[in-house]
Amino acid sequence: MASLLLLRASLARRGAPLLSRQQGLGEPRRRASDDKSRPHASHFPAQAAPMLPPGTFAGKVAFVTGGGTGLGRGMVSMLSALGAQCVIASRKLDVLQQTAAEITAETGNKVHAVQCDVRDPASVKAAVDSAVEVAGLPQVIINNAAGNFVSPSERLSPNAWRTITDIVLNGSAFVTLDLGKRLIQAGKGAAFLAITTIYAESGSGFVVPSAAAKAGVEAMYKSLAAEWGRYGMRFNVIQPGPIRTKGAFSRLDPSGMFEEVMLDRIPVGRLGTVPEIANLATFLCSDYASWASGAVVRLDGGEYVSMAGEFNSLKQVSKEQWDMMETMIRKTKGS
Repeated sequence: MASLLLLRASLARRGAPLLSRQQGLGEPRRRASDDKSRPHASHFPAQAAPMLPPGTFAGKVAFVTGGGTGLGRGMVSMLSALGAQCVIASRKLDVLQQTAAEITAETGNKVHAVQCDVRDPASVKAAVDSAVEVAGLPQVIINNAAGNFVSPSERLSPNAWRTITDIVLNGSAFVTLDLGKRLIQAGKGAAFLAITTIYAESGSGFVVPSAAAKAGVEAMYKSLAAEWGRYGMRFNVIQPGPIRTKGAFSRLDPSGMFEEVMLDRIPVGRLGTVPEIANLATFLCSDYASWASGAVVRLDGGEYVSMAGEFNSLKQVSKEQWDMMETMIRKTKGS
């Protein structure tokens, strides 16, 4: 360890970078995905086409919260393309209606829009009533609605905390419990899926309400996988890594300064894409994954394990610097 510390000091004196680069707030933003310094990303091309066969969800109904934009829209688009009749729910009815019309025109399968504030149990009940009326009880339920923003925890007000936890944890619970009770009463099964985040597992500063709420969602889903399997229900979770969507990046990286840092710590060398999440989501909700329940699947290009390893930042050490390190280590006497 002493040799490593000496090397760090030596490299710092030489101006050699050991830590991730970070753009200054005043520098113009560029798309880090266009950066040619990560050519290894070409070994990991993103696939946009559905991996499941056409008709996989024919005759099935899917209910998706937050389905009008971003990841939700991507999952609904793929479910619809694979034959599902979809119901999308969120607060902004005009956005939902536009998305529903566009996906219906693209796939030929009907997408319904229902207004819903997941924070309000009465609104959830009314939205589910509408969904059942127009499409029937769903066999696929995806809790995707979320809210988040970055903030030092000492700046959080009770209302800020409540806003995030009400959407993420309480909203997921209200939707899951309402639909679950109806399914039990009707004697029908379903596949439930929740979209969380990799820091639900580790925790993270500056997004504490989200970390706490997402961790709660994961605990709820694992608990219900154990309890409600007897009713024909499966519960799984996807933890996405960073994916560029307008909603997420506008609140979590408004200046664009952290995208470069994100890419530096992702071994695959690129951000994820919406179709990649959609493919995993449709698989986990399909009969091809009927033995998967209680699973939490990380899809992040290796970001979590990259951040977890204490010495992973040494990947930036050059061959010449490794030669220097080896010489210093060989000269170390004793244990």
